[in-house]
Amino acid sequence: MSQDADPIHDVPDGLPRLIEVMRRLRDPDAGCPWDIEQDFASIAPYTIEEAYEVADAIERESWDELEGELGDLLLQVVYHAQMAKEDGRFDFDSIARRIAAKMIDRHPHVFGTESRDKTPEQQTRDWETAKAAEREKAGRTGLLDDIALGLPALLRAVKLQKRAARVGFDWPDATHVLDKIAEECTELTAARDSLDQAHLTEEMGDLLFVMANLARHLGIDPEAALRGANAKFTRRFAHIEAELAKTGRTPADSDLAEMDALWDAAKALEKRP
Repeated sequence: MSQDADPIHDVPDGLPRLIEVMRRLRDPDAGCPWDIEQDFASIAPYTIEEAYEVADAIERESWDELEGELGDLLLQVVYHAQMAKEDGRFDFDSIARRIAAKMIDRHPHVFGTESRDKTPEQQTRDWETAKAAEREKAGRTGLLDDIALGLPALLRAVKLQKRAARVGFDWPDATHVLDKIAEECTELTAARDSLDQAHLTEEMGDLLFVMANLARHLGIDPEAALRGANAKFTRRFAHIEAELAKTGRTPADSDLAEMDALWDAAKALEKRP
């Protein structure tokens, strides 16, 4: 069938066509078998993955790639909206209406009568006040109740700490956090010597949680910092592979001493002006 004869191309371009594409993919009689069998739980990991790929494209300033990644992320929203529509829960239009209403309500200095003469910090405080009121209205009275369980653990740790810090439950400065890190390292070593895997896992979690807290006190996004470290490791290990390949070898044919030397060489190359 030619493009001109395909009814999908009669649908207006942009969002209406994307929504119709998803409707047809999920059509129980003529859709895609893989798409038809998916549900919210099976699609959720893809949604998280696509959000991270958007962040990755931004970090690399790959703007053409970002356009495609944003499309992939938008598809995830459309996917969830279509499944919800099939269940009679909500649809894409109701999602859009709800978020638009929230943005209008949360920005009375833009859409209402409040003065726009406020700092970004004041707006952040006002935003949190509005969220607290919404939590209370929904019956979630605990300060941490609405911090999603499904967030990546490192990101959720920072959110938990930020929220608790707003009511004064926080160390006064990074020095105290560093002291706590030393304490947790000691406890982790003791747990390692005890050979109790459950205890070791618990202490490792405590150390990671405090490391996230240190990043917050230093004004560092720990997710971004770890992504940078991952990229650096990948880059330097690729140098090791490339150097070994010059002699027809792979890392499996080398040893730690040689690979350490090649790692140091890659590190030195990165420091050159």
